[in-house]
Amino acid sequence: NAETMKAMKSGTSQMKKIRQETDIEQVDDLMDEIKEEMELADEISNALAQPVDPLIADEDDLLAELEELEAEDVTEQLLEPMKKMELPDVPSGELPSIPNATKEEEAELKQLEAELAGL
Repeated sequence: NAETMKAMKSGTSQMKKIRQETDIEQVDDLMDEIKEEMELADEISNALAQPVDPLIADEDDLLAELEELEAEDVTEQLLEPMKKMELPDVPSGELPSIPNATKEEEAELKQLEAELAGL
């Protein structure tokens, strides 16, 4: 226990000595200098992060603008009246035969004809 007390007294005296050599103003000045250096480092980092070409826009901004333009185009197209589509007449007779058709293709054709006949 005596050794522990000696160590504690020695530590206390060393702390007093350090405190006497360093006053609160020195600590405040040091903290201000550190703060200024950190702010300067942030400014440098921000400057380095800027694009070299000032004409280059942010990719997110460009994508947002593109989506907006596409949405406007789609809206305009949807608001336009539908144009009348000219469609061919539905055949009333049998469908023409396909030259060189396989048996599977002929079977499919007959199945389609049967479905159309049911309509």
